[in-house]
Amino acid sequence: MGFREGLLVGAAVAMGLSLTPGTAAAVERDVATNLVVPWDIAFLPDRSALVTERNSARVLSVSNGTTREVARIPGVAAEGEGGLLGIAVSPNYATDRYVFVYYTSTSDNRIARFRIGETPQPIVTGIPRGRTIHNGGGLSFGPDGLLYAGTGDAGNTANAQNPSSLAGKILRMTMDGRPAPGNPTSSLVYSLGHRNVQGLAWDTAGRMYAAELGQNRLDELNRIQAGGNYGWPTCEGSCNDPRFVNPLLTWSTATASPSGLAFHNGNLYMAALRGQRLWKIPVTANGGVGQPQALFSGTYGRLRGVASSPDGTLWFSTSNRDGRGSTRPGDDRIVSTTS
Repeated sequence: MGFREGLLVGAAVAMGLSLTPGTAAAVERDVATNLVVPWDIAFLPDRSALVTERNSARVLSVSNGTTREVARIPGVAAEGEGGLLGIAVSPNYATDRYVFVYYTSTSDNRIARFRIGETPQPIVTGIPRGRTIHNGGGLSFGPDGLLYAGTGDAGNTANAQNPSSLAGKILRMTMDGRPAPGNPTSSLVYSLGHRNVQGLAWDTAGRMYAAELGQNRLDELNRIQAGGNYGWPTCEGSCNDPRFVNPLLTWSTATASPSGLAFHNGNLYMAALRGQRLWKIPVTANGGVGQPQALFSGTYGRLRGVASSPDGTLWFSTSNRDGRGSTRPGDDRIVSTTS
């Protein structure tokens, strides 16, 4: 459902929609409600969405107002920030039918591949898990057709700078989980020095960005370079050290604590958990960024996933039932917005 400039308030109300404060032409609507910690959103070629639930290990289909379970991932150990996390759809889905998920097991974090109706098969194992924190979970296909994953330092800061560890990294791989051709080394590691990466996105020029949770002071939006070292734990935010890549933007952890990231209509959108808002970040022609704008501040509570929908809207999810939020009627929900 698309809405453009000049949409009448009365028409929106009659259809059960609400106008976003301060943006009279923008409209949001619930596309799914009463979920339990939805973590990530990915779209199939038929425009239906697949959504992961962190604690239940369920993969849900959301389509035309209907939500139903289409898979339950075996071996998921949901504890703290771990569980069923990222999801990505093969760019060749029309022919190979593959879906990929990132999840926490009892011993590690894993990436598995499956077709709906079939048993998932792990393609990457041994990503260090944190007992309750810093399991990462970002999972997306890049414009090069390769699969990228954002991992956390698993609560051990030394992992981020250890090139032999898969923790505190961005990984790049083929569809069978092997190191991608052109990686900086012969391993899966594409970049290092990360604390906890949960959101990955690319702009129309193919430039890669990642949202990263800071510790006590600063969260980051980074432009990702092959082989780049992003400084954790030496740096939280920018630092004067030529060994490390400085972030494009930083926020206080109180206004961000970012999870999902999406590129949509010329802007990056970053979902904020503790910050309880959606950050809209203009992207310039040279890959820089403009002044961020906070959307929906406090309106929906903690925000987790965000994805650009094939129908031209932006979808985002709440995370108010994750033990750190205050639930509202209908939570957790997925919202579609024309912002």
